[in-house]
Amino acid sequence: MPSFDPSSVNLNTASKEDVLCYLEISGNDYNGHLGARISSIFVILFVSSAFTLFPVVSKRIPGWKIPFSVYIFARYFGTGVIVATAFIHLLDPAYKRIGPKTCVGQSGYWAEYSWCAAIVLASIVVIFLLDLAAEVYVEQKYGVHKDESATDVFIQHEHHLDVQPPPDTEKAAHLPTPQTEDLSPNSDSDSQMAERSFRQQIAAFLLLEFGIIFHSVIIGLNLGVTGSEFATLYPVLVFHQSFEGLGIGARMSAIPFGKHTWLPWILCAAYGLTTPISIAIGLGVRTTYVPGSKVSLIIQGVLNAVSAGILIYSGLVELLARDFLFDPCRTKRRSRLLFMVMCTLLGAGIMALIGKWA
Repeated sequence: MPSFDPSSVNLNTASKEDVLCYLEISGNDYNGHLGARISSIFVILFVSSAFTLFPVVSKRIPGWKIPFSVYIFARYFGTGVIVATAFIHLLDPAYKRIGPKTCVGQSGYWAEYSWCAAIVLASIVVIFLLDLAAEVYVEQKYGVHKDESATDVFIQHEHHLDVQPPPDTEKAAHLPTPQTEDLSPNSDSDSQMAERSFRQQIAAFLLLEFGIIFHSVIIGLNLGVTGSEFATLYPVLVFHQSFEGLGIGARMSAIPFGKHTWLPWILCAAYGLTTPISIAIGLGVRTTYVPGSKVSLIIQGVLNAVSAGILIYSGLVELLARDFLFDPCRTKRRSRLLFMVMCTLLGAGIMALIGKWA
């Protein structure tokens, strides 16, 4: 078979793979600006860490007197950011690298099936099973389902809470305590329920951060070696990492860590350090790493597809559905609910707009 000659293409005989691979595969595009690239390590380290830590620290320092509306904004703006990241910053790039209309998608076994969609689906299924397993484990270890009768009482108690919304905080102290069956006879039942709540929430959060960190590794490497796009990509990623960090931090601040006081700082550091370290690695291999090679496209596409599946599940199930549809403690005030929805839409809209450049 003669080699592909891009200067003389016969569309009747040329394969899609040859044409697409010629258009997509590129060499090393590094074009200098080493000082600016080094500065990006420290700038992104600062903004990623600061925006992630702000909600966590502000909740632990009452003297800051941060208005509750600011916390609500950060939390639900971050929800929108994470949902948009899943679709615009992960799913779309995955299809651009290993989708059926790409060089990889037309090559070998990749051409025999829609592997990009399959990887996203597999990622969602795995995360669902892990989430379910964590939920069952926590319920088995800390739950109140001791036997069938206890389960019936628990369901009736939950139904009572759903039908009759909790009274206002100001009036709660004047109301008689309802006589219900004691479902947790142990003296340390409060600490057990707190630990149960922590383990349920931290499992979902770790899946969320894991998906975002995958994405941060890829964009960090690309920023270290990209060519003429660096001037545009640098400031865009500063905003990108700031908004993602705000979303992670706001979600983290809602978790009752209890005795695990060290964990939020570790999680904040993990997100804050991932992209700067990846940029540094990219700079270390700036003359040898080829982000446009076929192998690199496959690696990036697979990681993006896996991350997309994780964030699609986390964003739609753990964030949107759980907060807005299935939370029995969701606010009954329509003005606050509207504010929460608007914050979510704003976060999704801004992050989707940033996707035009990164």
